[in-house]
Amino acid sequence: MIADAVPRGPLGLASIGHMVVVVPAHNEADLLDACLTALARASRRVVEVASVTVSTILVLDACTDESARIAARHPGVSTVDVAHRNVGAARAAGFASLPASHGLDAATWFATTDADTRVGEQWLVDHLRYATAGARAVVGTVTVDFEGPVDQMVALRSTYDAQYRHELGHPHVHGANLGVRAADYLSVGGFAPLATGEDHDLVRRLELAGIVCTRVCDVAVATSGRLRGRAPDGMAGFLRSLEPSA
Repeated sequence: MIADAVPRGPLGLASIGHMVVVVPAHNEADLLDACLTALARASRRVVEVASVTVSTILVLDACTDESARIAARHPGVSTVDVAHRNVGAARAAGFASLPASHGLDAATWFATTDADTRVGEQWLVDHLRYATAGARAVVGTVTVDFEGPVDQMVALRSTYDAQYRHELGHPHVHGANLGVRAADYLSVGGFAPLATGEDHDLVRRLELAGIVCTRVCDVAVATSGRLRGRAPDGMAGFLRSLEPSA
């Protein structure tokens, strides 16, 4: 229940005063610094333009590389260590690590991205813009930084562009670009401990609960085009399916 003391926005929803970003990582040292640098820019930007605070939580899931050392170079990032080897459980652990004053507040916006992803400087501003307009959950799109031999990557990009729908109401769901009001997230039980598809599962449960997930095309992030990813059937699996030999 939203307390009467919480400032109200459109449709009687609480105004967002705090934003929480959770990033799961399993041995992402090669890409993590770029991810956290981009998140720092996005955090500074939203603080500049709005009366909000931002918490960034990196969940180090069974990391045996330099990820923890890289995170230590980013003073605005707090870390949580787990050994789940499970992206859904890692995302859930990040949000569960919040103090009740942040994690249970109706004026809190939860956002999630991935350690192989770079958000734009306006990313949190855009999430906040939709939340302020009345959105209870935001499902954004991704662009892909394709890697590998030029001919292969040109073919993949062409196939990807032909199949991916960068449009309002798109059918895609990406844990790399997802936001939801904390109260709604908690009301459906948060992320399930799924090794893949945890993002689709959360959106499905939100929608079954009658919570509209606003699918937008003007809030994009850039994610790795690697063909061997951490989640068994995540973005890398989708990109592999586009290969001519698949």
